[in-house]
Amino acid sequence: MRTLNLLTFFYSLLCCSTLHALEAEQNPTTSKSPAELKIEIAKNAIQKSPDHPDGHNALALALTRRARETSEPAYYELASQEVTRSLKIDPSNFEARRLETWIALGQHEFTRALPLARALSKSRPDDIMAYALLTDACIETGNYDEAEKAAQWALDMRPGDIAALTRAAYLRELFGDIQGSIDLMHSAYTKVPESEVEDRAWILTQFAHLQVMNGKPEVANNALLEALRLFPNYHYALGNLVKVHVAQNQYEEAVVAAKAFCKSAPHPENFFVLGEALAKAKMLTESEAAFADFEEKALAESNGSDNANRELVFYYVDYANKPENALKLAKVEIERRQDLFTRDTYAWALQANGQYAQASLEIQKALAIGIRDPAILYRAGVIAARNGNRETAFKHLNESLKQAEQSSVCHLARIELEKLSNSKDSSAN
Repeated sequence: MRTLNLLTFFYSLLCCSTLHALEAEQNPTTSKSPAELKIEIAKNAIQKSPDHPDGHNALALALTRRARETSEPAYYELASQEVTRSLKIDPSNFEARRLETWIALGQHEFTRALPLARALSKSRPDDIMAYALLTDACIETGNYDEAEKAAQWALDMRPGDIAALTRAAYLRELFGDIQGSIDLMHSAYTKVPESEVEDRAWILTQFAHLQVMNGKPEVANNALLEALRLFPNYHYALGNLVKVHVAQNQYEEAVVAAKAFCKSAPHPENFFVLGEALAKAKMLTESEAAFADFEEKALAESNGSDNANRELVFYYVDYANKPENALKLAKVEIERRQDLFTRDTYAWALQANGQYAQASLEIQKALAIGIRDPAILYRAGVIAARNGNRETAFKHLNESLKQAEQSSVCHLARIELEKLSNSKDSSAN
C-alpha cells in the first residue's frame, strides 16, 4: 500500500481514449471526484452496450483511479472483475490485458506483473503505456537496466508524453538526479488538464517528496498545501506533510497530520508513521498504543503481496528491539523482490543482528543505483561504522547531511558523526 511511486500515477491519462469518447456524450455534475464521474459514465455505457468490452474497460480504469483517490484496495478487486468480463466478451482485446497488468501492479503483485508487462510491450512495441507499465514492474523488482531501456523507448516514441515523463522522473530520482526529477515532474504537471484535480494533486505531492529529499521542506510544504486545496484530505499529501513537519522539528504538527493521514487511509503502514510522529513528540503512551495497533494490523497482512513488512522491519529494529523478528521478515521480502528499498531494509535488519559484513554488501547494492535519500545514506553510514569502515561511515553520514540539512535523520546523522569523531580522538590519545 505504499507509496509514492509511479505505480499509481497517470495511467488514466494514457489509455482512456474510449472513456474520453464516452465523456463527450455526457455532461455529469462536477460535485463528485474525477474517478467517481468516470465510474458513473462507464456504468451508463455498460447499460447501453453490456456486451461490448469498451464499457467494462472504462469502468475498470475508473475503479483503479478511485483506488488511488481513496487508497482503498477493494477498488482493484472490482476493477479486476470488470477486466474478466471484458476478456470474456473479447479475449484478444489489448486494453483489457493492459488493465490486467496495471491492476497487478496496483495490488503489489510485482512478480506477476513483470511477465505480463513484457508480453504487452512485445505485442505492441508502439504502445507508450505498455512500456510505462514495463518500467514500473522492472523498478519494483529491481531490474533497473531494463526499466531504463523501457522508459527511454517510451520517451523516444513521444518525448512530451506524461507517462513517459513521469517514469523518467522517477528513474532520475532513483539514479540520484533529484533536480532532474523535479524538472521532469514539472514538465508533466504543465500537461495535466486543470479538471484532473487528483492528478494535479498527486504530482504536487511527488514534487513535495522530492523537495524534502532535497532539503527544502518549506518549498515542499507550499506544494502540499496546494495539493490539499485541489483535493482535500488527500492521503498522499497528508503522508508527506508528516515528513515535512518532522524535517522541520515540528513534531506536534506532525502528529496532527499523521492522525489525519490515518483517518484518510487507515492502512497499517500509516499507523507506523503515526507512532513515529508521536514518539518524536514525546507522547510516549500514545506512541506505544499506535505502534501496538500498527504491529497487530501489519502482521495480519504480512504474508500478502501488499504488506507493511518494510515498516515492520524498521519498527522491530528502531523501536521494539526485536532484531530477530526484523531479519525474518526482511529475508522474506528480499526473496520476493530485489529493489533498492528492499535491499536497504534487509541491510538494516542484518546490521541489527550483528551481520555487519553482509549488511554492508546489501546497502552498497542499494547505493549503487544512485539513490540520494538522506535516510538511506544515514543507514549506510551507520552500517559502515559498525563494520569498522570509518572513512566510508564519515562519507555516507556527511552525504546524508549535505543532501538535506533538514531531514528526519539529520540529528541522528550528527550524533553518529560525533560518536565517530570522539572514538577517533580517544584512539589517538
